Amino acid sequence: MSKLSLSFFTVAALCGLAGMVFGAVMGITEDFTLAPSHAHLNLLGWVSLALMGTFYAMSGRGGRLGWINFALSSAGAILMSVSLALFLGGAKPFLTGVMAGTLIAVLGMLAFVASVARSWGRSSPAA
Repeated sequence: MSKLSLSFFTVAALCGLAGMVFGAVMGITEDFTLAPSHAHLNLLGWVSLALMGTFYAMSGRGGRLGWINFALSSAGAILMSVSLALFLGGAKPFLTGVMAGTLIAVLGMLAFVASVARSWGRSSPAA
């Protein structure tokens, strides 16, 4: 497995673990105020990063664009989730972090779309 794929899977697994602990704490305390942050951490952090890592593992591609995708997507998922938790917890100045994290995550997805599109030109004719 490439270092790029392993990097995606490492951050995804850490986000998945954090999301599980986060969810368990919400369940134990019966306070689901931060559920949107929990959902974003799981979907952007665990699911999206793992799917991107799978793409890079299966395609054998990545390069500079793949690393840009990794940096943006990882940073966006973490910044958005943490800022959203702080914002929902009452720290209103963190709305800026939510917006920045959202923009970074969208740029990460655009980098991923570019990686997928670039792979079309290099795909094997077998299927």
